[in-house]
Amino acid sequence: MTLSQSALSELLDAFRAGDGVDLIRESVRLVLQELIEAEAAEVIGAGRYERTDKRVAERNGSRPRLVATQAGDVGLRIPKVGP
Repeated sequence: MTLSQSALSELLDAFRAGDGVDLIRESVRLVLQELIEAEAAEVIGAGRYERTDKRVAERNGSRPRLVATQAGDVGLRIPKVGP
């Protein structure tokens, strides 16, 4: 798994802020969000803004989800997938 450039930028910003707990929480959030995006792309058959013949569904926005972790509560965006 490769983190996107924007995810790396967010992680770098958290690192610069210097708060260890926030850095861990942000790291957890970024990794979980990237895993969710990868799973959505696999289910859909295409990445974000990608057009392929393998596409079987489409993204239709996202919904917020708060997940409790040992690093603290983490806010994620869960993609809505539809026909």
